[in-house]
Amino acid sequence: MNATRSPPLLNTLTSSRRTGFNRAFAAVYTCAILALFYRHTQTLIGSKTLVSFYVTLALSVSDLILAFMWANGQAFRMRPVYRKEFPDNIEKVVNTSDLPGLDVFICTADPYKEPPMSVVNTALSVMAYDYPTDKISLYVSDDGGSAFTLFAFMEAARFAAHWLPYCRENDIAKRSPDEYFATNYSRSSQTEKIKLMYESIKMKVEHIVGKGEVSEEYITGDEERKAFRKWSSDGFSRQNHPAVIQVLLDKNKDKDITGHCLPNLVYISRQKSKTSPHHFKAGALNVLVRVSAAMTNAPVILTLDCDTYSNDPRTPLRVLCYVLDPEIQKNLAYIQFPQEFHGLNKNDIYACEHKRLYKVHQVGLDGLFGPNYLGTGCFFRRRALFGDPSTIVSPETKDLSPDFVINQPITAPSVLELAHRVAGCNYENQTKWGYKIGFRYGSLSEDYYTGYHMKCEGWRSIFCYPEKPAFLGDVPSNLLDVLGQNKRWAIGLLEVAFSRYSSITYGVKAMGLLMGLAYSYFAFWPIYAIPVTTYSFLPQLALLHGVSIFPKVSEPWFLLYMFLFLGAYGQDLLEFVIDGGTIQRWWSDQRMWMMRGLSCYLFGLTEFFLKSIGIPTEGFNVTSKVTDDEQSKRYEQGLFEFRVASPLFVTLATAALINLSSFILGLINFLNGNNGEGLLMQLVLTGLIVMNCVPIYQAMVLRSDKRKMPIKTSISAAILASVVYVVASPFSK
Repeated sequence: MNATRSPPLLNTLTSSRRTGFNRAFAAVYTCAILALFYRHTQTLIGSKTLVSFYVTLALSVSDLILAFMWANGQAFRMRPVYRKEFPDNIEKVVNTSDLPGLDVFICTADPYKEPPMSVVNTALSVMAYDYPTDKISLYVSDDGGSAFTLFAFMEAARFAAHWLPYCRENDIAKRSPDEYFATNYSRSSQTEKIKLMYESIKMKVEHIVGKGEVSEEYITGDEERKAFRKWSSDGFSRQNHPAVIQVLLDKNKDKDITGHCLPNLVYISRQKSKTSPHHFKAGALNVLVRVSAAMTNAPVILTLDCDTYSNDPRTPLRVLCYVLDPEIQKNLAYIQFPQEFHGLNKNDIYACEHKRLYKVHQVGLDGLFGPNYLGTGCFFRRRALFGDPSTIVSPETKDLSPDFVINQPITAPSVLELAHRVAGCNYENQTKWGYKIGFRYGSLSEDYYTGYHMKCEGWRSIFCYPEKPAFLGDVPSNLLDVLGQNKRWAIGLLEVAFSRYSSITYGVKAMGLLMGLAYSYFAFWPIYAIPVTTYSFLPQLALLHGVSIFPKVSEPWFLLYMFLFLGAYGQDLLEFVIDGGTIQRWWSDQRMWMMRGLSCYLFGLTEFFLKSIGIPTEGFNVTSKVTDDEQSKRYEQGLFEFRVASPLFVTLATAALINLSSFILGLINFLNGNNGEGLLMQLVLTGLIVMNCVPIYQAMVLRSDKRKMPIKTSISAAILASVVYVVASPFSK
């Protein structure tokens, strides 16, 4: 009798060995937090002056917020897991001809902040996947309606006929042309020919962007010329233009130089109107969902940022290790890859790696119901965008349903007519798009909000974290862009935290306690501004006036404070280093945590509440992906960029000045024996903040380059610091 043959192994799951330690430490740390609030209560009751009462109250509120965020963060540590995939076994499970189709979505909005050639490189890297090209369809959403971007993709379509077979024949790993030609690639006559072809296209595209117009001398073909006549040179700022859909490559007609079919490539500029909400990126993604449904309707969708290129051509096969697993696929919504970056400087001075957000926390969520949607590098099952696992929410026309079978080519008149109609600015009126179907509206952080709602509906997700990064993206290389991006995230997260779908109420009820707490950690992230601001000013002002607000070294409570401080930072450092980080990058990370709390979180929190009471605030801004040579050089040197006079820098400089003054005066008093035992904790805290503020002091005083802190900002900070000191004069009484 023959034994039953087991199916090939597609993936494995392993629990982290730190789980037991995490749970034990959480129990001990909880007891310490309770003891801290017992002391705060005693101190409040025993307050003899109004000033001491308010000081203790401010510290108590700050510690309550820190305790709340710490409790939320423990959800990530309760069951972290690690996965491994076996993509070589896919061919044993399914025939190549039966592999599911893949629709790739790339969104761009401004050709000056998101250079067209960067978007083109992202597109070419996924078009060259080790996956049947007749199964791949690439959809590019250009929310700027830019002739520059369309021109770049027309050129990319021609180049793809040479680039894809070159990648296939030479089995190259980096399939973004920019990245490949920046490496020590194997030189040959074929390679040099391809490189020359690419550099010619790149030079042509960058020239027209720099020139500010597309001359018809660059356009080949009557259809292309006709398309370009629809736009003026400032087309990216135009409103009310009709939806534009250009099929640049059709797999049924277009072949590469070896005779293989090329993937579908479709350019889309949706219709936008000042009288109709367009919902930013979420709206653009929903247009792509509908247009792709009308044209190809692939069961798997990949969403990518325009600057995030593929670093591993076998990534789709890793995804299929979960999509084709019968034990997982029923409730599976998406497979999320970590966001990883190229071009980070040695110490990652702006903490753009976001190791906790993009890796550590996602590993923890994977042991519960799966990671959150991070906005890029995510493979969705199309079905998950249409209702919960058990009930499909039907769109307004069956042609857009996830199970609808398309039997016409993408250039068929009826297909194009439907595609143009669903890309119209009024199409979503009186429909469920953005609320029950597709990517969700209601938050600037559409990625967080969409993933959150999917989990509330009963879907789960997978975190795929291979040793070789699947995708690599760009990072902002100046501080203002970093803080601006984080402020936008902060506002988007607060829009969820204080809505009727708040994760701490609705989320806990829908997903369970641990998942609700985990999502609350993200949603309430910006309220870190309150304790960070409090501990950056209050103890320092007290120190300036020689007033002790923490326990003396000889008191037993001092040991409690030391345990709370060292325990939290020690565990954080341990997780950071175990996940491959360095101590220098960890220091940069905690420094930027402080800087964000004093700037973008504080301003984001303020802007959100102003918006909540009807006071208008600034709108959505695209983060620039453009970096000049001088800026890149200083970033590589580890120098902070402060050249723009921004309110975000004023609060940072104010805190830096107050802490430096407090530390110098406190140190003098300590050395002279003036209440040194009672002021030691404040002195240590202030000293640590001063160390974190070294880049600010350098930019204010020590640097002479153009990127230093503007004099206007330094003077404003000095005046504000003086005002704060005067206002705090009751400390001396």
